[in-house]
Amino acid sequence: MAKCHPVSRSRRLRAPRVVLLSDARNDAVLDRALARLPAGSALVFRHYHLDPAARAKRMKGLARLARLYGVAFVLSGVGYGPARHLSRWGKGAGGLRLATAHDMGELAGAARARVDAVLLSPVFPTRSHPGAKGLGPLRFALMARQCPLPVLALGGMDRRRAERLRAYGFAAIDGLSR
Repeated sequence: MAKCHPVSRSRRLRAPRVVLLSDARNDAVLDRALARLPAGSALVFRHYHLDPAARAKRMKGLARLARLYGVAFVLSGVGYGPARHLSRWGKGAGGLRLATAHDMGELAGAARARVDAVLLSPVFPTRSHPGAKGLGPLRFALMARQCPLPVLALGGMDRRRAERLRAYGFAAIDGLSR
């Protein structure tokens, strides 16, 4: 089994505790959802459903709103994604790097890449991946404890589930945009 290795604690962590991921499903309510996020949260802009011109226009508007509300704006594919890509691409806008992980090997890769936080998923079944088995609260907690980085729960998450998990933080698509 892969193991996470310690990362220097001298690096100042500024990982968000709440991360909203954009999606075609929540696009219509993102402006309102951003206003409800606590300052210091992050928005991961994905919007793969839009053509390049519409995506660029929507990105500019959401980035402006994020700044207004004190929410970090992270562009998927630059500051968000698998750690093996983030280590190549460098830092995203604002320097925040959030890695995705689904197992201990990917958590270890995130620690080696020295990202700011890891989104471990799926904790619970999700609409994004119908039929996929979730890690469950116990397995999530055991994996998160092995990693020296802040680990955020992703997959079927909302504020209530995050509080019960006692995770560093959580990320959601639907759970933060209702």
